[in-house]
Amino acid sequence: MTVRERLRPWWALLRWPFWLGLGLLLGFGGPYTWVLNQRVAQRFGDLEFSQPTRVYARPLALAAGTPMNAATLRQELRFADYTPSQDARVPGTWNESGASFVIASRGYADPTGGELPRRVRVTLAGDQVQSLFDTTAQRPLAAWHLDPARIATLYGAHQEEREVVHLRQLPPLLVTGLQAVEDRDFNNHIGIDFSGIARAMLADVRSGSLAQGGSTLTQQLVRNLFLDRSRTLVRKLNEALISVLITAHYSRGRILDAYMNEVYLGQQGGQAIHGFAAGSRYWFGRPLSALRPQEIALLVGLVRGPSYYDPRRYPERALQRRNVVLHEFQQTGLITRPMLAYALAAPLGVTPVPRLPRDRFPAFMDLVRRQLRQDFSAQRLRAGALAVYTTLDPAAQLDAEAALDATLDGFGPRGEALQGAVVVTDARTGAVRALVGGRDAGVPGFNRALDARRQIGSTIKPFVYLVALAQPQQWSLASVLDDEPITVPLSGGRSWTPRNDDHISHGPTLLVDALAHSYNQATVHLGMAVGLARIHRFITSFGLSVPINPDPSLLLGAQDFSPYELAELYQFLASDGRAEPLRAVRGVLDADGKLLKRYDSATVKPEYQSAVRLLTWALQQVPREGTARALGASPLGVLDAAGKTGTSENQRDAWFAGYTGSDLAVVWVGRDDNEPTPLWGATGALPVWMRLFQRLPTRPLPAASMPGLDMVWINPATGHRTSAVCSGARQLPFIAGYTPTEEDSCLFDQFKHWLQGPAPASSG
Repeated sequence: MTVRERLRPWWALLRWPFWLGLGLLLGFGGPYTWVLNQRVAQRFGDLEFSQPTRVYARPLALAAGTPMNAATLRQELRFADYTPSQDARVPGTWNESGASFVIASRGYADPTGGELPRRVRVTLAGDQVQSLFDTTAQRPLAAWHLDPARIATLYGAHQEEREVVHLRQLPPLLVTGLQAVEDRDFNNHIGIDFSGIARAMLADVRSGSLAQGGSTLTQQLVRNLFLDRSRTLVRKLNEALISVLITAHYSRGRILDAYMNEVYLGQQGGQAIHGFAAGSRYWFGRPLSALRPQEIALLVGLVRGPSYYDPRRYPERALQRRNVVLHEFQQTGLITRPMLAYALAAPLGVTPVPRLPRDRFPAFMDLVRRQLRQDFSAQRLRAGALAVYTTLDPAAQLDAEAALDATLDGFGPRGEALQGAVVVTDARTGAVRALVGGRDAGVPGFNRALDARRQIGSTIKPFVYLVALAQPQQWSLASVLDDEPITVPLSGGRSWTPRNDDHISHGPTLLVDALAHSYNQATVHLGMAVGLARIHRFITSFGLSVPINPDPSLLLGAQDFSPYELAELYQFLASDGRAEPLRAVRGVLDADGKLLKRYDSATVKPEYQSAVRLLTWALQQVPREGTARALGASPLGVLDAAGKTGTSENQRDAWFAGYTGSDLAVVWVGRDDNEPTPLWGATGALPVWMRLFQRLPTRPLPAASMPGLDMVWINPATGHRTSAVCSGARQLPFIAGYTPTEEDSCLFDQFKHWLQGPAPASSG
């Protein structure tokens, strides 16, 4: 009997099911496959991975003479995720020995350029950088930048942490090692591995359930991009069919490129970690290019189960899995036996705490968002994939937060209801270095630095005096003011009679002393003589968002400002008469590194520069002998800082605004309910400022007269020029060309000085 004859009875029985099955396959399977093919072409053909917007601090600029101490440099390194090391040879590590730090930098690119990775020795001396030396190139460096710390992550609709890279940017060991461990036949199969499927089916039969297994890299990618996580037969069939379609349409390189950016490698809160580049940052705090073989092996091992093999929670499991992968590397010839032995002996090396910062500094980030909205639409910001480079100085920010908290906590029970705010800027450029919106600075909430507008008290006075000093033919620091009661008529038949805080009238007073001691009566006399309208126009010219009160009480600070707005005013003084707009953003790049916007420091021509320098000299007398004497008498007196205290009516608000040669800081202390506090500017806000500058590396202000000013001895009773030997004579700066012409003589003092003769020469 022939084979055909033997099969004929079976064919008679099975032909209808056969033709029905073939019809279903052609009638349903064909269209179904076509639909899947269209879906694959649409999703995979134009694949775009969601990326969050990353926000960075400023890079730390170092050069010989830069103010810096060891505590601050350590703080900068830790915040930028640098880890201590014995030899500091791996990028992202550092070592400290005495006054020297060896730092293996990671390098970076930002809107102003960037730095290549280097191994640099930084030597400190006298609270400043003494020298920089590139140990790789064996040459000294004039200047160097440490890569900026990531301070926030702004996620859009997709809560996914991803850093998109291309295949050519990946370490070869990662690319080949992944295939060796997960899919050795990747370059040859059609998207599914039949031998792997057979093994998986056998495992399913043995376990009595559907288990994951036998998946190729293509199938794993399909699972993430197209399918849910269910374990049904239909999903497995879809997975296999789509894998075949993708393999038929796209190159192996394209598939591998997509896999490298999509693979799931961990979770931090609501943020899923996708892609090896993001995984490297998340687990090791370093880019992929800086990973060693044992670290690449751990990442490859995590593909099987990031939660199960979590090296922070289950280090023993992770170590075992990593070592299995390392053996696979060696068996396939990717690493040598000596390399295997070295890698097996190495620790896991993951960072103790994952660093995916999300609004670490909410008050500062509030300012960043406001400034970005001026140039980018809300839709563009929500789309993500931007790199935002800010002006934040992490060490200054942390020090400002600590200074506010420690000072208010130090007041004990009376400080429990107190709040505060701090704004720190670069005195020359207006870059915002730190911004504290209140106690518990890490918790989002009401931003007092930007939104709490309160009466600024005597901190307004320097601008009254500046308008006068800008008229050197009429006013100088030696001008004599009347510190006597004054009554100012107001509209509606009303009048205003201000009083000094000490309730004492001090009579004729030099202008410089009236400012240093913050005499109200003398200030009002001066303001009314200069002209209220002129002062109002000057303050309004700064373009502040707050309306300026034209009432005479403006002269004594009956005007509501936020700490940030007051910092905008004082920036004019700190930057030597340049109206530098405050800025928190340095630049913005897109996902491809293309510059979208750069925010440079404005090139502003100085205005009233000589008058500003006169005023700065006068404000240096406030800590020396005026209302901020606690500052001048402290070790911080060497900074020769210029500043002004302020206290609003009934002691509701305490202020201090002060600047050194490199930094400006404005501090406000008060209560949210606007009730009185027991504090003055000198006892409430000044201690915060002092505590901050005890840690903040900064440059002192010049103690002597600045260019454009002439020092002259004057008689304080009249303001006239006199001899240095005259009793009570004082030396004050004047704008060049406007020194006093009238002179007071003191014949008796001069004769006495002549009789005594010159002072004996020093024997030292």
